Amino acid sequence: MSFKSPLLHYLGALSGFGVVTQNGEKVGEAKFDFEGYSSASGGVTGSGEIQMPAEALKRLFGCTDVQLLTEQGRRLDLSFSKTPLSPAGDVAHVDVTGELPAAPADWSH
Repeated sequence: MSFKSPLLHYLGALSGFGVVTQNGEKVGEAKFDFEGYSSASGGVTGSGEIQMPAEALKRLFGCTDVQLLTEQGRRLDLSFSKTPLSPAGDVAHVDVTGELPAAPADWSH
């Protein structure tokens, strides 16, 4: 029996600023820096960091239904990884899904 794992293809990076919401309510503004990957099945995922005031980030850490609305109008779903917050508490690692671009040309390299 042969086992094949889906290959991920690096698409590039996205960075900028956006508004973070939780359960549809604005929490604050954030800077983001993500890297994107496409799978053999055609799905696109990303991971990276968001940076925002420590108080707001601590309130969100571990919560569900967290989204980032980018300046370009993309709504991205964020889930916090198990990586602890930065020592300053203003940076968190997240996994990203949602309205990520599928074309490599829409990502910076």
